[in-house]
Amino acid sequence: MAEQTLIAPHHQFGTADLRRSPAAHLAAQFAAAEVTGLHSLALREAPFRTMVGLRVVPGTDAARRVEERLGAPLPARCGEVAVGAGSSVLWLGPDEFLVVSPLGSTVDPAEATARLVEAIGGQPGSAVDLSANRTTFELTGKAARDVLEKGCALDLHPRAFAVGSAYVTQLGPVPILLWRTGNETWEIFPRASFADYLGRWLLDAMREFHGTR
Repeated sequence: MAEQTLIAPHHQFGTADLRRSPAAHLAAQFAAAEVTGLHSLALREAPFRTMVGLRVVPGTDAARRVEERLGAPLPARCGEVAVGAGSSVLWLGPDEFLVVSPLGSTVDPAEATARLVEAIGGQPGSAVDLSANRTTFELTGKAARDVLEKGCALDLHPRAFAVGSAYVTQLGPVPILLWRTGNETWEIFPRASFADYLGRWLLDAMREFHGTR
């Protein structure tokens, strides 16, 4: 009998490992820009995060099913973030939300989207995989707010921008979603096409603190 050669399915070759993130080429510069001490700073990209754009009207049967699936009520107002079972939901508008997986998670975007589509159940609303639409920059450190204040018009003081809040805004000329995840930790969501520009903008804004290690 002739020898048979079995070809493994495409996904078994680790196709995901071949992906290149929008700011991968800046990784060494991000690492070199780290500052320690009184004005500590660190910048990194957290790529390939699962993000699902969700449109559903709060209070409807579809919204209630979505909330059950997410394990949290939908955010009710601008800036609010709901933390559910394995994901967070950021408010973008009265009936528009962004469902985001935790940093470093391995949530399958197709599966996450399908679960929300199923919960909507044919009623008005939508769930769309937007994972490739944005990347995530994480900026941390005692001087992180100082860096952001160079190009963000929002009041970033804790009295106005509390930990756990997220707002659509701009950093320099770049539209972003800005999420304060800790006292000294911010997650910045630019569209992938702006990742190079914004990464370099942040590096430049961090430069004045390099001599304060």
